[in-house]
Amino acid sequence: MSKHSGKLSVKKWTSLILAGTLALSLAGCGGGKSADSRSPAPSDTSLFNKEGLPIVNEPVTLKVLTMRWGNMGDTFTQNQWLKDLEKSTNVKIEWQVVSSNDWNEQKSIMLASGTLPDIILGDQTFSDSDIVNNLSYFRPLDEYIDQYMPNLKAAMAETPELKKISTFPDGKIYSLPTRLPSRPKTKNQPVINKAWLDKLGLQVPDTIDDLYNVLKAFKEQDPNGNGKADEIPYTETGLSPDFLNPFGITDINATNMLVKDGKPVFYPTSEEYKEGLKYAHKLYAEGLIDKELFTQDATMTSAKQQNADAPIVGFTNQWTPDAVFGKWSDQYIAIPPIAGPDGKRYNPGNPNGMSFNRNELLITTSCKYPEVAARWADQFYTNEASIQNFWGAIGTVIQKNDDGTYTLMDPPAGTSADAWYWEQSLRDFGPKYVSPSFEKNIVLNPKAGDGLKLEIDKMGSEYVTTPFPNVMYTAEEFQELPTLTTDIDTYVSTMRAQWVTKGGIDEGWDAYVKKLNAMGLEKLLKIRTDAYDRYMSVN
Repeated sequence: MSKHSGKLSVKKWTSLILAGTLALSLAGCGGGKSADSRSPAPSDTSLFNKEGLPIVNEPVTLKVLTMRWGNMGDTFTQNQWLKDLEKSTNVKIEWQVVSSNDWNEQKSIMLASGTLPDIILGDQTFSDSDIVNNLSYFRPLDEYIDQYMPNLKAAMAETPELKKISTFPDGKIYSLPTRLPSRPKTKNQPVINKAWLDKLGLQVPDTIDDLYNVLKAFKEQDPNGNGKADEIPYTETGLSPDFLNPFGITDINATNMLVKDGKPVFYPTSEEYKEGLKYAHKLYAEGLIDKELFTQDATMTSAKQQNADAPIVGFTNQWTPDAVFGKWSDQYIAIPPIAGPDGKRYNPGNPNGMSFNRNELLITTSCKYPEVAARWADQFYTNEASIQNFWGAIGTVIQKNDDGTYTLMDPPAGTSADAWYWEQSLRDFGPKYVSPSFEKNIVLNPKAGDGLKLEIDKMGSEYVTTPFPNVMYTAEEFQELPTLTTDIDTYVSTMRAQWVTKGGIDEGWDAYVKKLNAMGLEKLLKIRTDAYDRYMSVN
C-alpha cells in the first residue's frame, strides 16, 4: 500500500499556492465559480506558455491522485519519462497514491467533504456514477481540449471513438479517454489442457458436441495419470457469459446486454440463453462441470487451477493460457472459439479493439490552474509517451531501435512481464493514445505477455461481435439503475444457478420472464436503450 493511502481519510488537501506573480497572471481560472462558468485562462501571460515547453516558466506543483491495485504502491512514479516530464514542463507532481484495498471508504469521505486534489487519474479511481453525481467537482474540458490539447484533439479526429466514449449525457466532456497500444480485439479465449488431449488421443474440440465428448473423456479416463478421479473438466467462479459464447451470448461489460441487428437486447430472456443453459445443465448433470461452480469464490477456483500435486482442470476461458494455471501453464493452449448450434462462432471483445476507456483523467474545480493541468495531460497523448506509460520507459523496459521500432526487454528473472509493466508504468490507468498506424513499430515477444495475447487474438478476432458499449447514464438514470439491476440481476443469477444444477428451464421459463417484467425489466431496457441511443448519436 502507498504511504499516502492511510492518511486520506483524515487529511484535507490544501489549495495549491504559487508565487504571487504567477497567481496574478493566471487569476482568470481561480476563484469560487462553478465549473460551467470557468473558462481557460488567457494565454498571453508572461509565465504560462500556451505552446511549447516548458508549460510554465516558474515551477508549478499539481496534486495528482490515483488508485493502484492492492499493494502495488507507487514505484511507477520513478518512470523515467514521468521524471523527464517534470523537468521539461516545469510542472511538479505531488503523487497521492491510494490502494484499492480501502479506497471506497476513503473516496466516500473525499466526495462528501468536497476536498479534492487538482487531478484524478485512472478510470478505476472515480466511476461514471461518482462523476455524474458530483459534477460540480469536475471541470468540463471541451474548451481546454480545443485550446490547450492539440495531441488529444488530433487523436479524436483520427479516432472518433475517443470522443464518443468521453461525452457525458449533457453533451460535455468531463474526463479524458485512452487508447491503449497493441490491444487485442478479443477478450477471453477458450483454453484447454493440451497434455490431456494428447494423452487420450483427442483432437481439439471444434463444436459444442466435440466439447461435450472431450470433457466426458477428461472426467472418465484419468488424463492426469495419478489414478484418482480428481479431474474437473470445467470450472470457474459462477457460470460466466464466456461459457455461453457458442450460443451467441457475448458480454464484456457485465450488463446482461448485447446488440443484435443494431438494437440493445437483454439476453437472459432470449432463446439463445435458454438453449445455452440447457446445454450447461446437461454437462452439470453428468459431472462435467464443477459441482461447486456456484458456491466457490475466486480463491477456491484458483486453488483448483493451481492444484499442487497434479493439474485437475481441463477447460476454461482465459485472457491467456498462462494467466491462472501456475506451474501447470505449459500444459494449456488457447484454441479457436467453439462453434455453436447454428454452426457459427462468437467471441467476446470489441471489433475496434479492447483498448478504449474514459475517466482516465479529470481536472477538478479545486485546481486553480486548469490550463496548466490540461497542457500537462496533453503530453501523455503522443505515441512514445503512451507506450512508456503502458509498459515502462525507453531505456528501462523499452528498447528504441535504429529502424524506428520499439522492442520490449525481458523482465527480471522471477518476475512476470505483466507484473513488471505494472511496477514500471501507469499501465492500464491514465491518458494514452497510440495511433493504429504506429502499432506496426512495436515489436512484442509472441510467446509471452501482450505479444502472446496478440497471437492468440488471431484465432478469434474475426468472430468478435459488436458488444453493448460502455454507455454513460444521467444522474436520474443512476438513481433508478441500482434498484433495478440489483433485483433483476440477482433473480437472473439465482435462476441460472437453479436451472444449471437442477434443470427445469422449459417448465419455469414463462413464469421467469413474467417475474422479470414485474421487477421493471421494461424500465431497465428503456434506460439502457436511451443511453445507447445517446452514445450512438455522438459525432
